[in-house]
Amino acid sequence: MRRFLTILVTILMTWVVAITGTFAAPAVRNATSNQPITIKSNELSADNKGKTAVFSGKVVAKQGDVTIFCDKMTVHYGTVHGDVEKIEADGNVRIVQGNRTGLAAHAVYDSREAKITLTGGGPKVMQGKDTVSGEVITYFIDDNRSNVSGGRVTAEIHTNSKNGARSQKGNAEQR
Repeated sequence: MRRFLTILVTILMTWVVAITGTFAAPAVRNATSNQPITIKSNELSADNKGKTAVFSGKVVAKQGDVTIFCDKMTVHYGTVHGDVEKIEADGNVRIVQGNRTGLAAHAVYDSREAKITLTGGGPKVMQGKDTVSGEVITYFIDDNRSNVSGGRVTAEIHTNSKNGARSQKGNAEQR
């Protein structure tokens, strides 16, 4: 059981890493965060006084190997020029990095708390055939940890059996 929990925690952390580099912000210190960000949308509405920029209509934001697709993206700027306090992605949110994908109706990157939260629409993070889902998926960037909560949390893990035998379900389905 302990080995299973170790594998599960490792897989969950790997899945959520896809979300880590997703939102370009000063709090994310990796190779992706130093690359330029390209955002394409049907419309852009900027409010310098309100310190926001709203991209709407088939939004595609790309930085390095991370791409975010959504219906609307709102960027909330800080008081220092170039600082981003919060980024919200709404509607059909899909975050892709390699073979990892995060899905939700709403995603928020909060740079002050250094966290990314996926909510609405049955949030799910997938890597290959493996998935984890719950009502809220939160990744704490500085702590390199994640939390999946709300309702029933579901993790589907496909293991590679060395002897080629199919894994047995046992009575887990009865719970």
